[in-house]
Amino acid sequence: MVRRTKEEALETRAGILDAAEQVFFEKGVSRTSLADIAQAAGVTRGAIYWHFANKGDLFNEMFDRVLLPLDELKAASVNPEEADPLGRLIEICTVCLRDTAADPRRRRVFDILFLKCEFVEEMGPVMARYQSNMREGLRKLEVGLRNAISKGQMPADLNTRLAATMLHAFVGGSLRDMLLLPESDDFDVHAQQMVEAMFDALRLSPALRTAGGAA
Repeated sequence: MVRRTKEEALETRAGILDAAEQVFFEKGVSRTSLADIAQAAGVTRGAIYWHFANKGDLFNEMFDRVLLPLDELKAASVNPEEADPLGRLIEICTVCLRDTAADPRRRRVFDILFLKCEFVEEMGPVMARYQSNMREGLRKLEVGLRNAISKGQMPADLNTRLAATMLHAFVGGSLRDMLLLPESDDFDVHAQQMVEAMFDALRLSPALRTAGGAA
């Protein structure tokens, strides 16, 4: 009975997240209330508060679901024992673009984050979390690039801070373009080619060299 109750709780939680994703996508985050989500999920508001502290907490959990598949790749790219950190970095960027183009759930969630989320007062904690995630993402990209340098895969004098900033902007900008131009199949068909071209630019650009080595 206890196990069944736990399974039911997990099913209810997943159903709430599914409903939130759909309602956020249809109405936008600021125009969606917990009552709207409860109605869509077929539960009470109390059930939502049992699982989530507030709308921001619910939003963060919904977003985290689509990022989990990347965690293993991120860990590999920053692992000093990884034999091919550059390959893992390319794979992270490719998976992010290709899977967003191909996976309806991932596409909806990024659509909500980039196009349908107003960071007004009630979403302040979400904005803070988003900024924290960006800083952590930039840090891990730079660590991955430094790891690639240590394996001789990138130039020893690469300005890793600027290179990481450019990579992050490339992926973020590509995601926005993909969402704003849904008819384009470039990111679905050519994601890896585009990502590899970006890394070629980082490796070969004189503007990203620094006299003191990796910055």
